[in-house]
Amino acid sequence: MNPIIAILKEHNVSDAKINELFQTLTENPLMAMNIVAQLGIPAEKLQQLMGLVMQNPALIKEAVLELGLDFSKVEAAKAQLQQ
Repeated sequence: MNPIIAILKEHNVSDAKINELFQTLTENPLMAMNIVAQLGIPAEKLQQLMGLVMQNPALIKEAVLELGLDFSKVEAAKAQLQQ
């Protein structure tokens, strides 16, 4: 299992909420941060999660693919943010 998804599940985040988070991430990464803030994950675990993503950004792609979402939307959103 993807470590990002594992941390979320460790904090009793439902599969539906995980899917919502990654769906939002693929469509609007800035809005995904609002969802993360609402999950109630303790700050130290959130830092661990962000550290994982910073050290290995490919984990986001792996999680998106594991959930059956379209990673090309993540790339499109990232391109929009860079403009």
